[in-house]
Amino acid sequence: MERDELMVIDIGNTQTSVGFWQAGAIVDAYRFQSDRDRTADEWGLWFRWVLHWNRGGPDRLRGVALASVVPPMTDRVVQACQKYLGHTPFVVEPGIRTGMPILYEDPKAVGADRIANAVAAFRELGGPCVVIDLGTATTFDIVSERGEYLGGVIAPGIEISADALFQRAARLPRVEVRRPPGVIGRNTPHAMQAGLFYGYAGLIERIAREIQAVLGEKTQFIATGGLAPLLADTSPYMQRIDLLLTLRGIAYLYEMNQTE
Repeated sequence: MERDELMVIDIGNTQTSVGFWQAGAIVDAYRFQSDRDRTADEWGLWFRWVLHWNRGGPDRLRGVALASVVPPMTDRVVQACQKYLGHTPFVVEPGIRTGMPILYEDPKAVGADRIANAVAAFRELGGPCVVIDLGTATTFDIVSERGEYLGGVIAPGIEISADALFQRAARLPRVEVRRPPGVIGRNTPHAMQAGLFYGYAGLIERIAREIQAVLGEKTQFIATGGLAPLLADTSPYMQRIDLLLTLRGIAYLYEMNQTE
């Protein structure tokens, strides 16, 4: 059997994505809740189950690439891949080749997912470009016309804000993060949903406009992350949604770091 697929893993604080890279594209992908209590054996058995039932078995893998912002989970996934798949994953971490100058004051402080996003966006769109990632945090990653990682913006994620309202205000309930019936809520849950939805639409619009004023009108924007579809089309900056961007960025970094 030809070893023609790369398994790509993106471990976030809230969700983990697993995809399969073949012939320059993600051909299959899965997204599930990140569970910090999952053991290495549980990870490994889940990987083998997916590979056997959907991808023709682990013998098709030519490698595994991993980006993670949750160190304890990183170690267990590495162990799982070694034990159950026979591959030591390539890990996106400081010191790898990115093809992109990192102009952050401390380059090591930039999350692996943010580097992957920036690399994928610049490779596919050119610069200047901005990646808006709506996950546990809401982040903006900014790449110059010359392909330099300039820095970014970090704001609390929409679900963090929803949880804070519930935890810190005694009479406010926990609400589902969703588009409300309208901007004027006629009950408390709808009023909270309106504040979250339109508040974050406004946050994205204002920050993106300020970034564009610095980089210029030709700046391209792309959004990713599990909550990006919720706010699609709420702003000119949210017209391009790509939930596989981070996985492709990890795959690009893997290929960039393979020895000739």
